[in-house]
Amino acid sequence: MLRIAIQSKGRLYDDTMNLLAEADIKIPKSRRTLLVQSSNFPLEVLYLRDDDIPQSVASGVADIGVVGENEFVERGEDAQILSRLGFSRCRLSLAIPKEIDYKGLEWFNGKKIATSYPNILRKYMSKQGIRADIHVINGSVEISPGIGLADGIFDIVSSGSTLVSNNLKEVEVVMESEALLVGNWKMDDEKHQILNEMLFRFDAVRQAEDKKYVRMNAPKAKLDDIINVLPGLKSPTVIPLADDEWCSVHTVLDQKRFWEIIGKLKEMGAQGILVTPIEKMII
Repeated sequence: MLRIAIQSKGRLYDDTMNLLAEADIKIPKSRRTLLVQSSNFPLEVLYLRDDDIPQSVASGVADIGVVGENEFVERGEDAQILSRLGFSRCRLSLAIPKEIDYKGLEWFNGKKIATSYPNILRKYMSKQGIRADIHVINGSVEISPGIGLADGIFDIVSSGSTLVSNNLKEVEVVMESEALLVGNWKMDDEKHQILNEMLFRFDAVRQAEDKKYVRMNAPKAKLDDIINVLPGLKSPTVIPLADDEWCSVHTVLDQKRFWEIIGKLKEMGAQGILVTPIEKMII
């Protein structure tokens, strides 16, 4: 049995549970108990605060954990990064009142900065040669300049709406962050086997993100031209039709170039284009 530590609430919880569901790992909905077990996979879930997850994995209380990169770096615990999960993206940034004429990082010399991430900030400021007074606050960091507690803040930024609502502006991005799957260094072989199966499923889910399965009828006279514009995984599948002058072409397209390529296919005579989403993709 493999034990995974997951944040007990918030966006990271939602994103993690969605990934597990897409990987067909079923977890009971109730979070009233601290520890729950999957009904169809050798996995149990330990619900914790996000800042407790790095230590729980490093100490072996949990075998693996999903945690924000910002929290993992801040805590500095001895655990290994197993995978970058690609969701719950944000950044750690310095922000100041928007009316200030900001000329550069030197502005922070001698200033007081409120943050919940003092270790990351101290390391960054030391590297940049900036001497600032770092004031540690847990929660509601963004209100600090408005009540005179600090000159600026160092905090998580996602959409930036919280900064705007508190009359602040982002002036320096210090670190980009995303969800990480971290693991204890001392897992045994049985747990590694379970972990590898989980990572295989996660990879299949991620490979399918922003991908579309496309089927179309294509004139054989234009088949070579159509194949040349299709960026398939290897090569498209071509199936004969009852009409000798036509064939069916099947391929996978990335969402980013989807409409561009569909337009070219129509110009080349492709018809009956059918597009379906992809749940999993194994390469």
